[in-house]
Amino acid sequence: MIRARAAFVTRAAPAGDDARAEILAGLRSEPKQLPSKFFYDAEGSRLFDEICEQPEYYLPRVEASILRERMPAFAREMGPRVAVVEPGSGASTKTLILLDALDSPAAYVPVDISESHLVLAAERLRERYPHLEVLPVCADFTRPFRLPPSAVAPARTLVFFPGSTIGNFLAPQAIELLANLRRLAGQGGVVLIGADLRKDPAVLERAYNDAAGVTAAFNLNILSHLNREYGGNFDLAAFRHRAFWNDAASRIEMHLESTRDQVVRVAGERFTLVRGERIWTESCHKYTHEQFSRMAARAGLGIRDAWVDPQKLFSLQVAVVATTAQR
Repeated sequence: MIRARAAFVTRAAPAGDDARAEILAGLRSEPKQLPSKFFYDAEGSRLFDEICEQPEYYLPRVEASILRERMPAFAREMGPRVAVVEPGSGASTKTLILLDALDSPAAYVPVDISESHLVLAAERLRERYPHLEVLPVCADFTRPFRLPPSAVAPARTLVFFPGSTIGNFLAPQAIELLANLRRLAGQGGVVLIGADLRKDPAVLERAYNDAAGVTAAFNLNILSHLNREYGGNFDLAAFRHRAFWNDAASRIEMHLESTRDQVVRVAGERFTLVRGERIWTESCHKYTHEQFSRMAARAGLGIRDAWVDPQKLFSLQVAVVATTAQR
């Protein structure tokens, strides 16, 4: 039995100048916006884990129940020596269900933009699975990155993309990301993707406006991140969290609304906001099965199966590389 190698982190995160350019481009746009990746410093990652514990936020509980039901048969189908790659891994909590079911997985590659959160999660997994090679990669998974080599040659690759992260992207960017996941999976690989479903807007709005205010704190933390890392002077007390359903676009939108006229500075530039003006921080698209299948097909993926809970709140889409004819 091969024991896991000592911990190390492959670093492929965006350079500081690239990140500053993204921030400035977003704040110069109309409406102003910030890429949601900037939620995920150490505090943002911790707050997201706390969001997943809120009673209104149904997604992680429903997804975990689907995984527990479906994973034994799926693991048998995948076979031994599977390499698992998880972009946006966070705390890797749902991954435990998958790793417990798989037969002698070759390696686990968690990918996250928050290095401190990534290291902690990798160490916990290393303690739980002492014979599993854990190869953390600090990277922006929306951009191409290389997978580190594993000691055991994998029989195939499973790209695990749970939650509803794919819904954070507009359709062209989501298709590009799905294509990147397809390339990571490679020939004979599988992509297992969480996709939230359209449902009663009241259920959705409660999920993103929890009574404890954790999602609001998570939203505001993006400004703290910019203050600390990019020379910002945002006054968090001058903004409030807004999350609402946009039916025409089939998405929840999260914004930070300015509560007064103000001038802010970040990344060496100044920006004026009037009272009531919003900074758009995240979109959370919700899909029908037909919508998601069409989007996946444009990325060269074929949906082989869709696992859904009895209430039809959430889905896990089993995608395989489509043939040339299907594309």
